[in-house]
Amino acid sequence: MAKPDLKTYRDRMDKAVSALKEEFAGLRTGRANAGLLEPVMVEAYGSTSPLNAVAAISVPEPRMISVSVWDKGMVVSVEKAIRSAGLGLNPVVDGQTLRIPIPPLTEERRKDLVKLAAKYAEQQKVAVRNVRRDANDELKKAEKAGDISQDEQKKMEAEVQKDTDAAVKRIDEALKVKEAEIMQV
Repeated sequence: MAKPDLKTYRDRMDKAVSALKEEFAGLRTGRANAGLLEPVMVEAYGSTSPLNAVAAISVPEPRMISVSVWDKGMVVSVEKAIRSAGLGLNPVVDGQTLRIPIPPLTEERRKDLVKLAAKYAEQQKVAVRNVRRDANDELKKAEKAGDISQDEQKKMEAEVQKDTDAAVKRIDEALKVKEAEIMQV
């Protein structure tokens, strides 16, 4: 066994923070966001495809998403997929374009979204802590195997803890920003 490489663990922590930001992009605020339609899957040509594979998604104004379907025959499928995606959106068909007005959020819905955002953040914090545990386990094994000294192990564990704290801090900051965005009327 060679000396443990802490960079791989740092990268895994960074991935947890990135995953959180992607989850946050899908959370609806009162503002239109093309990322809102990312989970929508459309029945197209006998298979299921993501919405962005059959249409162009744009945000022409703050409370409106526009979906331009490339194939005229797909308009009904796309409309049905958006309605049944559980996002609470009602597209208006206009030729090959669907206009999707984004309704303002109620106070109750905002609070639910903040709770959901906090849940996502907590899941990623757990992921970061699991990475820390894996790193510390590897450091203990390396020390037992004689690949690193006890002093090196302690120093590297301190570095892993520093990386963990930094990742958790970035998660908390992202959550604070998202909460402010959701609660903004």
